[in-house]
Amino acid sequence: MQTDVPPAPPCTCVIFGAAGSLTKRLLIPALGHLAEAGLLSDSFAIVGVARADMSTDAFRAGVRQDAHATRVADWLAERATYLQGNFDDAGTYARLAADLDQLERRWGTCGNRLFYLAVPPDAFAAVAGHLGRTGLSRESSDGCWRRVIVEKPFGTDLLSAQALNRELLGALAEHQIYRIDHYLGKETVQNLMVLRFANGLFEPLWNREHIDHIQITVAESAGVGTRGKFYDATGALRDMVPNHLFQLLTLAAMEPPTRFGADAVRTEKGKVLDAVQRLTAADVARDVVRGQYGAGPVGSADVEAYRRTPKVDPNSNTETFVALRLVIDNWRWAGVPFYLRTGKALSARKTEIAVQFKRAPFAMFRSSPIERLAHNILAVRIQPDEGIALQFNTKVPGLRLRSDGVRMDFKYADYFEAVPSTGYETLLYDSMCGDATLFQTAQEIEAGWRVVQPILDAWREAPGCDFPNYPAGALGPSAAETLLARDGRRWHEVG
Repeated sequence: MQTDVPPAPPCTCVIFGAAGSLTKRLLIPALGHLAEAGLLSDSFAIVGVARADMSTDAFRAGVRQDAHATRVADWLAERATYLQGNFDDAGTYARLAADLDQLERRWGTCGNRLFYLAVPPDAFAAVAGHLGRTGLSRESSDGCWRRVIVEKPFGTDLLSAQALNRELLGALAEHQIYRIDHYLGKETVQNLMVLRFANGLFEPLWNREHIDHIQITVAESAGVGTRGKFYDATGALRDMVPNHLFQLLTLAAMEPPTRFGADAVRTEKGKVLDAVQRLTAADVARDVVRGQYGAGPVGSADVEAYRRTPKVDPNSNTETFVALRLVIDNWRWAGVPFYLRTGKALSARKTEIAVQFKRAPFAMFRSSPIERLAHNILAVRIQPDEGIALQFNTKVPGLRLRSDGVRMDFKYADYFEAVPSTGYETLLYDSMCGDATLFQTAQEIEAGWRVVQPILDAWREAPGCDFPNYPAGALGPSAAETLLARDGRRWHEVG
């Protein structure tokens, strides 16, 4: 982690849902990594708020354990305090106000407050409303800031997302709301903008004249696991597409922003989603594939069928896989299809953006032994093996003229020292510094749901599915292969 950037400003970080797994697995470790790198102010404090019956000493012991960074674990723990309370109880916020006053005097946090909503989605509006009514989120004339981080899922459809935005904006100003998507904290995702806009090699080719199509894959080898209740009410489409996949889509397809700043970047991302061609019911039937995994081996492990997962309906029609073909109606991308897919219990874990360029004219090779040219593919690997690979044609050594596709492969681990990261460090640091570049606006959230809503509507009208339609350990249902084969294309390899 960079040490040549200044520490974040003084603040108190209030974590609602402090007893949950998100806090333990990701937020506290991320704060530990920031502290280890010297990127937290000496005037920093934590307040954990949750329903669990726990003392401040017990909470501090958990912070010390979860921080992992032993040099700063004690430093972070001594700045932590715990408040037990119900998120719907006004008394919780009165006690929180008193605790904040004490902490701000003790640690000199300047009255700056970062509220993190690590709570179930149905509690977002309630917490934000109480923060607004009690004045805890009110920004004062002395320059002290108040910011609220909201986790996904941000709504379950267009109407619920719009309703949630109205409720949040009834209590907070838009500039105070930081809608987080942890995918944007990944180094390779951010590097996509640098790759495109800082290299004269790529940007002149990044358009319909030179690109055949773009594939975006978020494949997971794990099944649903212990998330059966949540997942069966959500599904792959709602869980992944309006947020993670659309974030990758907008970064791959956006126009160059006028500057690398929050307003300019988020404006261009929003334009991409506005330009996505809306799907009709007929389009959904033809261009959207859904699947659900059955039993099968993934690597050396045997995975049970989704319908046998605890807290899942044994006759569930919830999809664990979705693939879709989208078209962006603008000058840069007219006629270039974007293929998106995501799924559980697939053959391997991989997140990748694969840009396939158009083939060069074959005329000059017709009288040679070369039968075909390999595709030129630029693959941006986001996880687990972060890097960028470029496939191109070259001559095979020997007396005869033969060609083959070869790869140049850049791996982050080969060039840069690996540092501990949860993916939340950059996002937490940026929110403390007031940089909203990597966070979503209300308009961007709703634009994503406008693309997805016709799919939800079409599926509601035709809910019956022949599930399961792919075994665990496969690449998804065969219809996903047909989706590309119909266009004379095929998916980039997952494994």
